[in-house]
Amino acid sequence: MDSLISVVAFVVTLGLLITVHEFGHFWVARRLGVKVLRFSVGFGRALWQRKGGDGVEYVIAALPLGGYVKMLDEREGEVRSEELPFAFNRKPVGTRIAIVLAGPLFNLAFAVLAYAVMFMVGVPGAKPVLDQPKPASLAAAGGFQKGDQVISVDGQPTPTLSAVLLALMDRVMAEDVIRVEVLPDCEMGCADSAASGVERRLGKIRLLDVRNSPELANSTLVFESLGLVALRPVLPAVVGQVMSGSAAKQAGLQAGDRLLAAEGEPITDWSHWRGIVERRPGQTFKIRIERDGSQQVLEITPAIKPGSAGATQSVGFIGALAHVPEDLARGLQVVVRYGPLAALGAGFEKTWDMSLLTLRVLGRMLVGKASLDNISGPLTIAQVAGQAASAGSIAFISMLALVSLSLGVLNLLPVPVLDGGHVLYYLIELIKGSPLSEGIQNVGQQVGIAVLLLLMGLALFNDFSRLLG
Repeated sequence: MDSLISVVAFVVTLGLLITVHEFGHFWVARRLGVKVLRFSVGFGRALWQRKGGDGVEYVIAALPLGGYVKMLDEREGEVRSEELPFAFNRKPVGTRIAIVLAGPLFNLAFAVLAYAVMFMVGVPGAKPVLDQPKPASLAAAGGFQKGDQVISVDGQPTPTLSAVLLALMDRVMAEDVIRVEVLPDCEMGCADSAASGVERRLGKIRLLDVRNSPELANSTLVFESLGLVALRPVLPAVVGQVMSGSAAKQAGLQAGDRLLAAEGEPITDWSHWRGIVERRPGQTFKIRIERDGSQQVLEITPAIKPGSAGATQSVGFIGALAHVPEDLARGLQVVVRYGPLAALGAGFEKTWDMSLLTLRVLGRMLVGKASLDNISGPLTIAQVAGQAASAGSIAFISMLALVSLSLGVLNLLPVPVLDGGHVLYYLIELIKGSPLSEGIQNVGQQVGIAVLLLLMGLALFNDFSRLLG
């Protein structure tokens, strides 16, 4: 069932976002007087096709890893003299650039709208309250203390813990001193002044000096690498949520299960249970649980994941979240919600920030300052899509927005075959007054195809590496 959810979520995700992308090309081409012959979502054998009253052939094809809009073009076949004014290649350079740019820009616009919908509905998250930092870490040297609630990173507001993480990932790559504004003494969460009407407290500035720590920018565990620790209240050893496809799901754990013992060792609280799991990566062991008033024994095998920064060994991971009592949830959770106009602005800002972060990571990978393990392929997308679909509508919309903006940003790169490569050709044509020779364009196409094949191979290699642990 989990695999089926992942497949369906993957097809829906790619199908929707490819349709958005190709509709951008289609809509702008039609508006600028270019005749469209075919609108295809997917490649290969047609599963469904129909010719519309507008003369366009609409197709859904078997391989949902792309799509295309076929326009009238003398380079692809003979064009009748009366239709020459509607051929793509006969249009001015500016028109051709607008049509090519429309696909990626529609993906970015979709991300803006998706984030805006999320902010209107309300995005839940953990308040960014910190525990005592790790000894001898950058956070300890910067003066961070238990109970600090982060309210901004280099001036960027951070209402949730995930917002803090993203801001730090971005700022660490600058390899400079990061200014973190905090409200001290917020162990149970400080009041949200915007919602409560309470006058905003003045924050204190903590510093994270990453100028001499270039390795942090290559770490996938930036938060832990800095020595920051999120405040974790003492939680009962009760399962609150089980992720699809996880070790916990395979073992038969369910929400509401109370964890009593592991291999005969009594479990005191959730932190104790997490420590037991982390010490047993890949090891099968028995646990005793209580469900609906009766006890039973299950076997569980934690998945293996890398340890935190500086750790030499991997740790166990089962993909289960703790049940958070309602009183604790109220103190340490926040819902970020805006009105329609403010939500649209927040959606644009979120898309802009995430697009810049994507470009920075890509740039660092090109110069060898970031790991190529960051590249993911269709298997990872399918897995993440399935998990997001299982987690609820907000998580799924967030995933759609992230994949959509990634498609938009990647397609704008000046690589032949991609939209950005075509724009590069047209800009050169605009400057020199004539198109590049067909020979040069063919060489560029071959180079672009080779680059894409290498990236696809690397992405699939990373996918299988993650799948096999």
